[in-house]
Formats: sequence, structure tokens, C-alpha cells
Amino acid sequence: MKIVIADDHPLVRDALARTVHLLEPDAEVLECGDLAQAETALASHAPRLALLDLHMPGMQGLESLRALCSRHRGVPVVVASGDDHPGVIRGAIAAGAVGFLPKSERPEVLRQALRLMLDGGTYLPARALADMSGQPPAARPDVAGLTLRQLDVLRCLMRGEPNKLIARELGLTEGTVKIHIASILRALQARNRTEAVVVARQLGVEL
Repeated sequence: MKIVIADDHPLVRDALARTVHLLEPDAEVLECGDLAQAETALASHAPRLALLDLHMPGMQGLESLRALCSRHRGVPVVVASGDDHPGVIRGAIAAGAVGFLPKSERPEVLRQALRLMLDGGTYLPARALADMSGQPPAARPDVAGLTLRQLDVLRCLMRGEPNKLIARELGLTEGTVKIHIASILRALQARNRTEAVVVARQLGVEL
């Protein structure tokens, strides 16, 4: 597995690389200090994931991000930035990024977010999800109100299982699974399954 980390600050690259190696000890991390190096790495190595800073040399903000995502459609690009204004996050997703990773996130959240994205999921910070929905969160998301069966369904969602498989695995009908998922989305203040998985990981739900 190859991962590209593109940032002009060596300490940031090192911190992200160490986080990657905690999750995937055998991963080959390709470090880049500017846009030109990142372009070369993406073209030459077809990495599993690329973590990209918006403000390193050669980058012209979201326009450069849009062009890079267009040229390398087979590579999931995640913006890792210190500028986590909701407008920037919305712009990054619109430009083609599959996720947005604020550099200010706690180490455990960084690990959970990277694990999710390495498994093919997406990640946006919870505060950005609230802003993008146009509604302030009414209360902190919590799993305490979920039943044991709903927690079972949530763990299946975290493994990426479809409703039919969840129903078969837990001995439920698909209709019952849908009802449980609706309850999970309400409890976690999520709009869809992907957001529910992100929030669940942030809350420390384990498989």
C-alpha cells in the first residue's frame, strides 16, 4: 500500500506519516513538499490515498485541487489543512476531494478518520457536517440511547455491510433494519450511513 503525503512542513508530514504507520505498518509513505512533487507521485505510483495541503508551494487553492482531482480520478484525495473554515471544506469537497482532515484534530480522531478513509470511506469534521446541513446541532451526538440491537446494526454499518446482509446476520427483516438505522441516524445526528459511521468512530464505538 502506498500513501502520498503532500505538505511543505516536514513536521506535519512526519506526524501524518507516523499516524499512517500506526494503522498500516507496512505502508509505503511517499512524502512531497510541493504540488509538482505530488503530481509526480500520483502519476507514478497510483497510491491508495493522497493527503494534500491546500497552501503548499505550487498550489493555487481550490483551483489546483480541482485540476489535480480531475487528472487523477482513480486516487482518493483528502485535504489535510489548518484552514478548516466551513466554506473551505465545502469548496474542497466540491472540487473532488473525498474528505477533509483538519490538522487541529486530536490524534485519536486523526487515527479514526484515516482508518475510515483507508477502508474506502469519507471523513468530514462533525462541526462541518452540522454547518453543511444548515442546522445547528441540537445536542451532542451520543450512542447511550441506542439499544443493544441498534448497536449491533451500527457495528454492521461500520463494517460497510448492506441492509440485506445485516438482516441475515442479525436474524432481522430488512424493514426492521431500516427502522434501526433511522434511529441510529437520529441519535448520531447524521444524514446518512457514511456520516453515522464517521460520528460513531469519533465517539469511540468499536467493532
